[in-house]
Amino acid sequence: MNTWSVVFLGIIAAATLATAIIQIAVIVAAGRLARRVERLADELEREVKPLFGHLNAIGRDAARAAALATQQVERADRVFADIAVRIEQGLNSVQTALGKPASEGRALLSAFKAAVQSIRDVRRGARPRQGRNEDEEALFI
Repeated sequence: MNTWSVVFLGIIAAATLATAIIQIAVIVAAGRLARRVERLADELEREVKPLFGHLNAIGRDAARAAALATQQVERADRVFADIAVRIEQGLNSVQTALGKPASEGRALLSAFKAAVQSIRDVRRGARPRQGRNEDEEALFI
């Protein structure tokens, strides 16, 4: 072998050694970086896990509150519907209770008025009253 071959062979060996050393340094740095990322992920998980627990609790409470509100609205709707039905029944009862006596009272009052008028007519010895239409015709001009 000649000297140039040995020199180039030495350069190749040195370059291979340098490449190997750089690769080992990169692998060590990547390992350190991986450990740091793992510690950061663990710390983030420890920090965020309670937050997710609280968010789950908040979600459950909100769902429960919405269910209770829905029940209350439905209950209020039933109460108002029941009140409306009862008011309608009460008004119908009052109308029935007041309607019959009022019409009967009006009929009794008309009968009493007619009886009093006929007694007055008999006392005066007057002829029977003319019909209302005849009285109105006399007043018509």
